[in-house]
Amino acid sequence: MNKPKTYNAASIAKRMLLITLLGGVLYAGIHIYRIVDANSANKHTGNKAYLKRKNNPWNKAAVDSTNRLLRTGDLVVRRGDDMTSYMLSQLNTTDKTYSHCGMVVIENGQPFVYHSIGGEDNPNEKLRKDRAVFWFSPANNMAYAVFRYPYSDSALPGLVGVIDSFYRQQVMFDMDFDLKTDDRMYCSEMIYKALKNGIDNNIDLEPHTRFGRTYIGVDDLYRNEDTRLVCQIRFK
Repeated sequence: MNKPKTYNAASIAKRMLLITLLGGVLYAGIHIYRIVDANSANKHTGNKAYLKRKNNPWNKAAVDSTNRLLRTGDLVVRRGDDMTSYMLSQLNTTDKTYSHCGMVVIENGQPFVYHSIGGEDNPNEKLRKDRAVFWFSPANNMAYAVFRYPYSDSALPGLVGVIDSFYRQQVMFDMDFDLKTDDRMYCSEMIYKALKNGIDNNIDLEPHTRFGRTYIGVDDLYRNEDTRLVCQIRFK
């Protein structure tokens, strides 16, 4: 069995430069995808901004309060504090605020976030399931938000079933950001396909085409008439 490729900062920078020279900001961005996972607060331990966010009691209280608001099927989005997160946020169609997303499932009374993430902080590149309080952590994130779709109660089992299927299949992260493939998915693609295949509700989510590539952005998941903002936090 072939080992999955991992990408460190140097290799990502080289790929970014090469692809940028070949043309297309989007094409460059999707080939340097490396979001820092909030569970591994490791890169910025000596950084003053990191320590300020991590140790601020207001930030912890905000995460704890958000944790109590979560429901199964909620869309969660966040913005990392690294350059890669900035570049990924620029791939969004309209709202450049957030760079990563996941979906909440309540299990035994506790909210978990299922999300597809790659890079050196998730070297096996398999779909992850993390506790919500870790996913929202101020350690490596600057902001987050929670959005809610107009699900009926009868729709949720189908949605959860699709997400669980992706997780059990150990769907890999899609470094090529190819919406056509189902064995590998990037973060917003996983949410898009879970909604598309798991519920009957008519939620208007439309992929976009730029530079000859069709993709679904993080902002495409919540910029529609039906989606409701539950909360929005910017860490202090």
